[in-house]
Amino acid sequence: MTREELVNRLKALSKQVYSNMTVTPEEAIQYDELTKFPELKSVIVDLLTPEYDSFVASIDWVAPRPSTFRINLQNGQMFYLIYGKRSWVAQVEGKKYYLLNLPEEERAALSIANILRYGSKVEEGAAEGGAADLGAELPGAETETPPAETPEEIPSEA
Repeated sequence: MTREELVNRLKALSKQVYSNMTVTPEEAIQYDELTKFPELKSVIVDLLTPEYDSFVASIDWVAPRPSTFRINLQNGQMFYLIYGKRSWVAQVEGKKYYLLNLPEEERAALSIANILRYGSKVEEGAAEGGAADLGAELPGAETETPPAETPEEIPSEA
């Protein structure tokens, strides 16, 4: 292998590696926050794998300081990523995980996996109709009772 072949091969490999690290135009259109905050993508990839797009519905920037992002999942659930002084903090179901520590990062990933297992939210129209149907079928469910009789209405025994 000559020097020029080696240089050309290194250039090709560096372009390939660099292109994998940059944000694709599809991601830029769908997730504007990933173009503004490139560190956010690496954190999401660490928590959800490179196939995060299958699970993430949208990313919202909710607070400027500390920079806080709401990650909305496809099933209607969400969690927060907060940029701290030293590292990122994931807040999942009210519990905070400091992602600088590997065990806490693993627990955060497991907690996110749990909320992904919840499934999708029931639509409100279906939930209201379903609750009305269930209430009629349940034993001990409140039914319409006639108003109590007052003493004037009770016939006296004479």
